[in-house]
Amino acid sequence: MKIIVYEHVLGGGYAGQPIPMGVLCEGFAMLRCVGADFKAAGHEVTVLMDARISKLNPPIDADCTVPVFYSGEHEKFLTNIAKINDAMYVIAPETGQILQSLVGRVEKTGKTSLNCGSEAIGKVADKALLYDELQKNGLPTPKTLVINLNDSLTKVKQSIQRGLNYPVILKPADGVGCGGLSLVKEENQIEKAITKIKAESKMSCFIAQEFIRGQSASVSLLSTGKKAMALSLNNQNITFARADGASSYEGGFIPFDYWLKQDVFKIAEKVVECFPGLRGYVGVDFVLTEHKAFVVDVNPRLTTSYVGLRKVANFNVAEALVNAVLKGKLPSKPENRGVICFSKMETPKTSANTFQKTAKLDSIVSPPFPLKDNAKSCALVIGEGENLDNAKLRLEEAKKHLLDILN
Repeated sequence: MKIIVYEHVLGGGYAGQPIPMGVLCEGFAMLRCVGADFKAAGHEVTVLMDARISKLNPPIDADCTVPVFYSGEHEKFLTNIAKINDAMYVIAPETGQILQSLVGRVEKTGKTSLNCGSEAIGKVADKALLYDELQKNGLPTPKTLVINLNDSLTKVKQSIQRGLNYPVILKPADGVGCGGLSLVKEENQIEKAITKIKAESKMSCFIAQEFIRGQSASVSLLSTGKKAMALSLNNQNITFARADGASSYEGGFIPFDYWLKQDVFKIAEKVVECFPGLRGYVGVDFVLTEHKAFVVDVNPRLTTSYVGLRKVANFNVAEALVNAVLKGKLPSKPENRGVICFSKMETPKTSANTFQKTAKLDSIVSPPFPLKDNAKSCALVIGEGENLDNAKLRLEEAKKHLLDILN
C-alpha cells in the first residue's frame, strides 16, 4: 500500500510556534521507527514534516516527504495527498481532541485508517468516561474523583479531602503522558496543580486520583477492534513532580519481568476489548504493586515503547498492525528476544554538522535537533543486550559516546 504516516509534532502541528524538545524527541523516534517498519514490510511511505525539521535532512526512511511551512497547512495536505495514497496512520496526542479530530478527518476521506476508530478514541481520551467504564467492568483502577475545574478552590479541596487521602495525583481529564500531572502531597499545593492543568487542557473537569506506590509500566497490544493480544510488558521511568514542576516520562526497558505479568496481560486485553473500535496498536498504562496491578490510562495510538518493542519482537509489528486492522488477524504468540533499554537524554544545543554525525549512530533513535527556539536539545538513546544488565551497560556507553561527540 501507499501509506501516509503523520506524526503531529514533526508533521506541522507546531508550525509557526516553538517545538518542545521532549515531545519532538519522542515524536521523531516513533515516526522514524514505524515508518521504517512499514517500508520493510513493502509499503510506500509518505510523511509530512515541519519545514524547520525537513531542512536538516533527518534520518527518515520515506519515499516522499512533504514540507509544512504554515500553521494549519498540515490538515489541508492530509486531505489532498490522501487522494493519491491508500491508507493513513496518525500519531498525535489525545489532548484537545487532536488525535480524534485528525483520525475523523482521515475517515471522511474514504481512505483506509490504520488507527483506532475516532469514536473509540473519544471514549478513552476522556478519562472521566474511561474510569467509569473500567469500574463498570470490574477492572482494577486507583480510587478516582472527577472534579469540576470551575469549582471554587475551597470546594475542590473539600471534595478531595472527603474522597481521598494524601498524597494524590491531579491530572487533566484529557491529558497525555505526564502533561499537566502533579503529585500533590498536601492541600496547599492544589492551587498550583490546578493552574498547571488549566495550561494543559481546555476540559471543564479534571481527575483527582489516589497515589499508588509502585512501578509504572505499560502493556503494548494489537487489536482487531474486537479481540486484543498483549505483546509486551514495558517498564516506565517516570518522574512525578509536585505542582510547581513538570512530571516527565524518561524512557524504560522492554521486556519487564514481573511475577504477575500474565495476569497484567489478561487485564490489558480485557481493557481494550471493553471499547469496540480500539484496533491496531494500543497501549495500556499500569502501576504495579507487589500483589496487584492498577490500570491508570489507555493510549489509543502508538506509544514511545514501540521503539523498544520493534527490536525485541520476533515479527514486524507495523505489518502486524496492518493485518490486525485490515484482515482481523493477530500474530502468533509473540516471543521477545533480548532486552532493550531506552532513555531520553537532555543535551547541549548542537550544530547542524554535529546533528548529522549523531544521526548516523545506531544507538541514537532520535538525534538532538538544533532548533533556534530551543536553548537545549534532547535525544532518545537505546542500549541492546542479551539481558537487562547488559542492555543498561550498552545504554550508558551510548550516552557517553553521544556526549563525547557533542563536547
